[in-house]
Amino acid sequence: MNTSAPARQGLYDPTFEHDACGVGFVADVQGRKSHEIVASGLEVLMSLRHRGACGCEENTGDGAGILLQLPHRFLARECDGLGIELPGAGSCGAGMVFLPTDAGERRRCEEIFEEVVRGEGQSLLGWRTVPTDDSMIGRTARAGEPAIRQVFVGRSPQIEDPAAFERRLYIIRKQAERAVKASGLASAATFYLPSLSSRTIIYKGMLKADQLPAFYPDILDPELESALALVHSRFSTNTFPSWGRAHPYRYICHNGEINTLRGNVNWMHARERMFESGLFGPEIAKILPVIDPDGSDTAMFDNALEMLLLTGRQLPHAIMMMIPEPWSGDEKMGPEKRA
Repeated sequence: MNTSAPARQGLYDPTFEHDACGVGFVADVQGRKSHEIVASGLEVLMSLRHRGACGCEENTGDGAGILLQLPHRFLARECDGLGIELPGAGSCGAGMVFLPTDAGERRRCEEIFEEVVRGEGQSLLGWRTVPTDDSMIGRTARAGEPAIRQVFVGRSPQIEDPAAFERRLYIIRKQAERAVKASGLASAATFYLPSLSSRTIIYKGMLKADQLPAFYPDILDPELESALALVHSRFSTNTFPSWGRAHPYRYICHNGEINTLRGNVNWMHARERMFESGLFGPEIAKILPVIDPDGSDTAMFDNALEMLLLTGRQLPHAIMMMIPEPWSGDEKMGPEKRA
């Protein structure tokens, strides 16, 4: 069974896809982490079940997920049982990784990732197989279900700035994605990192909203704490569902469609070879291409937003660049702002 998004064929063109979904978040405004925030986020997600969708199989969903702050205490406990010693919070990054189910191809993807980590001067601390329970998901979702593991990357002593470490993890992810894609592995398209960060982690998949906590028992553990829970229930009206296309993405989740997608993607491709950054320097080439052409419209938006943020802009600034104020009918707006 082919469970990946189909290629362009006949009258079907993936660039015409659109979707509409349910989104929500819960946050402690004082930044206090607790499992109650996670539980409240799941409660919001359950309330968005009507905004998600499933196909002819009632137990195969279009996608559901939750973005949380990195639960260091929980992960340190789990890693301790595997003989992996995590350094203090902020001194390591954790990645959620979708991998091929074939053991040989999975191991090769892991080796490629480890080679990239070492090449970027960071330390590979270890891998953890994420506990999952797929007994409740449908045949189609199970057919496309990847192997799901967490990877832990230690920060080099030469990197003191947390933001610099986030940029290094970004480079690692982009380099690993490129290397796996070029590897010739039959299942290379399965390799996907929902998140790789020292700050956040994402649990998501081709699930219904009410399947997410059952599929990922981690989420129900009382020691898994966060001050933020961003949730999404997907309704892919004209978009093929898949494990990697579930939301949230690394910085956003989204309801609706982006109608100016193709023009913006083309402009990004045309300009990115001229990119310069004082934070990345010559290493800016390592993150190109910025846009993953296999992603959905939201994934591509997230790719661009991620680049703007990690090159030093604040979130409001980056969002205003991505979604500028309407100007064509505003005669009072000056030329500098219009530009």
